Amino acid sequence: MQVTSPDSVFLGFHALSDAIRINVIELLRDRELCVCELCDALGVTQSKLSFHLKTLKEAGLVRSRQEGRWIYYSLNLQQFVALEQYLAEFRRFSAIMPSRSCPD
Repeated sequence: MQVTSPDSVFLGFHALSDAIRINVIELLRDRELCVCELCDALGVTQSKLSFHLKTLKEAGLVRSRQEGRWIYYSLNLQQFVALEQYLAEFRRFSAIMPSRSCPD
């Protein structure tokens, strides 16, 4: 499992908290794409997209590889599985406690 620390959990969910980054992830679901393809599909500048791709890479959600002068991006599915497992731990091990009132 790739998520091992609170920081990596935070980075993962932070990366998923922006509409542009979610759109990038949706575009990468089917196949690897280069920066120019992502910019065209999203209608954003390369500098704006670079900021979002950096956030996704730091969270481990996206991988990149360079081929010639092009950089291609793809999903790192292992990190998505790790975040999913983190959330599943709440469902599996956390008791659902009834609400209680504070004493007056």
